[in-house]
Amino acid sequence: MKFTKGYWLLRDEMVPAYAVEYGSHQVRDGRLILYLPCGRIQDRGNTLNLPMLTVTLSSPMEGVIHVSAVHHAGAVYKGPFVQVRDEKPQVSIEETPEQIRYRSGSLTAAIDKAPGAYRLAFYEEGRFLTESSFRNLARMYNRDTGKSYMLEQLFLDVGEHIYGLGERFTPFVRNGQTVDMWNEDGGTSSEIAYKNIPFCLSDKGYGVLVDNQGDVSWEIASEKVERLQFSAEGERLDYYFISGRTPMGTLETYTALTGRPALPPAWSFGLWLSTSFTTDYREAITSSMIQGMTDRGIPLHVFHFDCFWMDAFEWCNFRWDPEAFPDPRGMLARYHEKGLKICVWINPYIGQKSPLFEEAARNSYLLKRADGSVWQSDLWQAGMGVVDFTNPEAARWYQEKLKTLLDMGVDCFKTDFGERIPVRDIVYFDGSDPVKMHNHYPFLYNQTVFDLLVRERGEGEAVVFARSAAAGSQQFPVHWGGDCSATYASMAETLRGGLSLAASGFAFWSHDIGGFENTAPAHVYKRWCQFGLLSSHSRLHGSGSYRVPWLFDEEACEVLKEFTELKCRLMPYLYGLAVQAHQTGRPLLRPMFLEFPDDPACSGLDLQYMLGPSLLVAPIFQESGEVRYFLPEGRWYQLLTDTLAEGGSWKKEVHDFHTLPLLLRPGSILPLGACSQRPDYDYAEGVTLLLSWFNEGDSAELEIPDTSGVCRMRVQACCMGGVIQVQVQGGSHYTVKSAAGQEFHVSEV
Repeated sequence: MKFTKGYWLLRDEMVPAYAVEYGSHQVRDGRLILYLPCGRIQDRGNTLNLPMLTVTLSSPMEGVIHVSAVHHAGAVYKGPFVQVRDEKPQVSIEETPEQIRYRSGSLTAAIDKAPGAYRLAFYEEGRFLTESSFRNLARMYNRDTGKSYMLEQLFLDVGEHIYGLGERFTPFVRNGQTVDMWNEDGGTSSEIAYKNIPFCLSDKGYGVLVDNQGDVSWEIASEKVERLQFSAEGERLDYYFISGRTPMGTLETYTALTGRPALPPAWSFGLWLSTSFTTDYREAITSSMIQGMTDRGIPLHVFHFDCFWMDAFEWCNFRWDPEAFPDPRGMLARYHEKGLKICVWINPYIGQKSPLFEEAARNSYLLKRADGSVWQSDLWQAGMGVVDFTNPEAARWYQEKLKTLLDMGVDCFKTDFGERIPVRDIVYFDGSDPVKMHNHYPFLYNQTVFDLLVRERGEGEAVVFARSAAAGSQQFPVHWGGDCSATYASMAETLRGGLSLAASGFAFWSHDIGGFENTAPAHVYKRWCQFGLLSSHSRLHGSGSYRVPWLFDEEACEVLKEFTELKCRLMPYLYGLAVQAHQTGRPLLRPMFLEFPDDPACSGLDLQYMLGPSLLVAPIFQESGEVRYFLPEGRWYQLLTDTLAEGGSWKKEVHDFHTLPLLLRPGSILPLGACSQRPDYDYAEGVTLLLSWFNEGDSAELEIPDTSGVCRMRVQACCMGGVIQVQVQGGSHYTVKSAAGQEFHVSEV
């Protein structure tokens, strides 16, 4: 949202109240309360008829400073708010004649006391990060609408880049963009996003989380090209300034603050096959799809039933369509015997034709209007209502309906939708602000479903496939990218969305292999299979046509088989990354700048990524098989062609459908499992430890977990005197190989 006309002038309707100078302060219970007059105070008369902003600094954990800026403190200020940890860390407050310094861990906020020169600056161990100063912090009043807004602007350095703000499909670097936080179902080809996260990440090594789940508006080097601006309607603005020294360290701190992801079950990393959306499906068809995969030797691990497993107009009734699936319990048992897990589609809406609608309405389980009537819509399902998850009884009721499906043999749920949440004339059970609940709703929705799975299946077995999200939703994996089209352009925008979501604190992510809308030509489908099987989670899904590979061409079957088997062999590496993500918040799919923050060539790369710290992936987006990618410094090993490549430059290559750039980083250990058919097996048994090129002094370490996340094997390697020294603890029947032909020596602990 813009407030100015160029740098000097305000818009005609805007009346500002800028923080102009430091006035005074108080210290209460570890909080620093600053009083900032909105004008120069030169004598007592200047204190009259003058607005003042109150800014409170506090800290919920080391390295995080909470800034709360208030104009009128008596204004209504409802939640929901972002759920954060509060560790009550030790803070220090120091005052000099020139400044007051508030310190939490290595992060310092310093307020200047010079007359007429408001400045709040942030430092990491003395290194300047950013500041709010002249005409930055303000309350803006719109005289035409009578609405009040709180505004903050932070300095952007020369060459600084901003990332994140959720799963966004616009250009990866946010600089120059206006971004409004408002969850909507808009596909992947527009500025609309399913997952709006009011957290941005700077490559200077800090992040900003705005504690407002409503329609926060961001101007990133746009309204003022030197400023990161965020604003929200109301009389108060809260944000957390987060420093982790590096971009990756900041993500770790951010996820420690808002919640680390649960550890998904190992089986969820395998290949998922969906019925697709509007196709015809009944047991004979789904069984033929499963058998077709078996006949072609393609490992399949999860089968997903999309919307029409339930009867039309009754979403959701949580009952199998009796005509299409007359024996669901028996069918699920038969599929389990084949080694498959089962996922079914759900959403948080109850259509009027559903037998559950009357029960939910009678018990006040659905969102209501201010007059007490049930809010209903014909958009999506005729007369549908929306479950009010702020009502604990409604959440338990919803869980009980899902528990019936779990008892029947369902293993997990695709938690679709959650964006079409009304705000006008709406009253929530707990009195929440409807505008803030619009974006926060999917957090409660997915939390309700995830908590049921944890309770019924146990920790480590719970997984959802969610589309919408809010700040903190990374705790409930997995999330997928929404409705993309079956084109290379849409495949590329899908990757941008995944990279953006990773920079917003989400560790596990997937997408519709082959594209959701329309049917891809065979060459797009095969390239998307490569990309999809080199993502954390991999699902074949579409809209009006089946996504089984033999409907594209026979080579598609070969490609899908090869890359599914490759992913299964990569599971000792991938599940080790999953454990790390659970412990640290580090994402599996990583933008290049996260792994190479000091390489300016990596700052804007959005057509390639790191899969964990060791593997570089460059998907192919051209029918010709041409690909251009940047390879950072060092000697890299091309996993699929068994060749070495020198980094520090751009590469241009042509690949057939059986290869793509998949390179092992110098100084790395890649564990390749002995099983190519399943994602859940003993990762340490028979593992091959592949050593990349090690320069003198390079070192690496690796932990291989079991499928419960417990460390099963530890490996350390370092290069001394030109020989790679490898030390192994645990494991059995392993093999060590040097990808580059270097000499190595293995010792066991």
